[in-house]
Amino acid sequence: MNKLELRGNWNELKGKLKQRYAELTDDDLAYEEGREDELLGRLQQKLGKTEDEIRNTLKGL
Repeated sequence: MNKLELRGNWNELKGKLKQRYAELTDDDLAYEEGREDELLGRLQQKLGKTEDEIRNTLKGL
């Protein structure tokens, strides 16, 4: 998933992530344009997954 896709679909993806991973908070999912790496890092820490696993999860949603 590239940065443009993430930006365009973020609200939808955020809702799906919260459904799948109840432990995620709005703060965990705070997205600012240009700071995708920071978001991925927060998700990696919270979910205990690798960056590739997170990216694959986002693609599958």
